[in-house]
Amino acid sequence: RRSSRTQRTANPGPKSWSARPRALCCLSVGRRRKTRARGTQERRRAPQAMAALQRCLVACAVATALNPAARKLTARRAVVAPVTEVKPDDASVAKEACEVPPFNKVMAANRAEIAVRIMRAGTELNMATVGVYAMEDRNSAHRWCADQSFLLPARDTPVGAYLDPKSIVDIAEREGVEAVHPGYGFLSESPELARLCGERGITFVGPTVENLLSFSDKVSARKMAIAANVPVVPGTDNALDTAQEARAFAEEFGLPVMIKALMGGGGKGMRIARTLDEVESQFESAASEALAAFGDGSCFLERYVEDPRHVEVQIVGDGNDVVHLWERDCSVQRRHQKVVEIAPAWNLNDGLRKRLQDDAVRLGKSAGYKNAGTVEFLVDVKSDEHFFIEVNPRIQVEHTVTEEVTGIDLVQTQFRIAAGASLRELGLIQQDIKPRGVAIQCRITTENPERDFAPDAGTLAVYRHAQGVGMRVDGVGYTGMRITPYFDSLLVKYTARAATW
Repeated sequence: RRSSRTQRTANPGPKSWSARPRALCCLSVGRRRKTRARGTQERRRAPQAMAALQRCLVACAVATALNPAARKLTARRAVVAPVTEVKPDDASVAKEACEVPPFNKVMAANRAEIAVRIMRAGTELNMATVGVYAMEDRNSAHRWCADQSFLLPARDTPVGAYLDPKSIVDIAEREGVEAVHPGYGFLSESPELARLCGERGITFVGPTVENLLSFSDKVSARKMAIAANVPVVPGTDNALDTAQEARAFAEEFGLPVMIKALMGGGGKGMRIARTLDEVESQFESAASEALAAFGDGSCFLERYVEDPRHVEVQIVGDGNDVVHLWERDCSVQRRHQKVVEIAPAWNLNDGLRKRLQDDAVRLGKSAGYKNAGTVEFLVDVKSDEHFFIEVNPRIQVEHTVTEEVTGIDLVQTQFRIAAGASLRELGLIQQDIKPRGVAIQCRITTENPERDFAPDAGTLAVYRHAQGVGMRVDGVGYTGMRITPYFDSLLVKYTARAATW
């Protein structure tokens, strides 16, 4: 423990990950916290079940070694083992690929709910996990869900600590991290973070730098969609620098228009202008919000489609092939931010559903897409047309509903593809990917309805989860948790699943 806030802090534990039983570390879920006057020690304690299982395995090995009959049987089996070469099928290849941990040590370069989700996947894959946190986030649950956690250097704002790729990569390199998962938001679409990881010999768990350059910039993504013959909403061909340019576009193509940030997502940097006077003021507002959230205030314009449905297709690629994991309906939104997500999309005719899926896969293949991503569309209900919006080259907040209906763990899949596995090795064959039932996700946020749902701060006096069959909980809440005003208001995600709508 060191006194300086800018220096690292780590959870006490074994001197190295190899000190823990490799085959049993996935059972190491017990944890106690012991608070002392000068700090908090976070320890991993193996539960009694783990110790009992270890003793049982040792006893079985000793019994086999001491039993002459068992030794003879083992030797005989080794002698008569067939030598005929058998060509592995897709199932055996997938099983073999899933038995080896993709990496030894991984970092979740994010905070709160998604960082915990990444760490859970890491633990399930028998990998050591590393977390990072800002000083204002020191009581967040993602800090102690990691095997090690390190304080990020302070920046101008608390959010700024998570937006510095160099600080994150420096910590990863110093601590022997083999792969960095960016989650969603923050640096998840940053070509700079991916490039820095590559230069330091660290794997970026996400698309390639080329993919990020193509799709994290929404104007570039539009051009890619047009080249792949995917329909797009009429809009500007390039980012606009001034509000006057935005007004000129609106005068030429008509109103209303949608002003959108070039980078990022989550509804930030998006405004609707219905009059020419609103275009300039809304452009300035969107640019300012985008600059604060993503470090880039560039914006572009599109024609605004009235009362559309928002449908997105989950894709996964290995750089050579791309498959879709069906689609999600994200039409229930507030301030252009998704609130409720449904998979598969409900009440879509089969022809439209097929066109959406085919366009998403075709766009991904044209880009040589690698890892997980989402292709988003607007669906005009009146005309039965669909228009490309953007590609989110990262994991999405709403990935849980896709996992529930397909049975495919997307975060684990991201790690395995980043380690070099192909879709075939993972058993991701398009004709075998079928949805099972229906899943709905709802986001629970810390907001004040009396202040137009503005983010709220305070202490959670009581925190209890809903439980039951078909209920999944992804979150970081706990009784006594202090909610700060510095970060996103998302607290927990509930995903309900059943056989039918």
